[in-house]
Amino acid sequence: MVTSEAFRQWALAFEGAVEAPHFDRTAFRAKRIFATMPADGMSANLVLTPDQQEMQCGLYPEVFSPVANKWGERGWTTASFAAAQGPELRAALEIAWQNGCRK
Repeated sequence: MVTSEAFRQWALAFEGAVEAPHFDRTAFRAKRIFATMPADGMSANLVLTPDQQEMQCGLYPEVFSPVANKWGERGWTTASFAAAQGPELRAALEIAWQNGCRK
């Protein structure tokens, strides 16, 4: 299991990453948002490409799933902290951060 505090520390450790409110969630951004976390701290949404999403969901279906709306069709992916061991989530978060560094 991954905690919301561990996720926050990982996200903010990336170069240029900052934390800011985003509607009812916390957003992590570099040049663009690369992840969001709800107030309950039980999951996070990562900004992946559809191909990256397919890979993560295929490798770790218990951890990753497409966001259940149009954003999910664009690659936004939900990560369950309860199901995550850590390394797979950190790796996906790094991919999301790289995506967020592109403008």
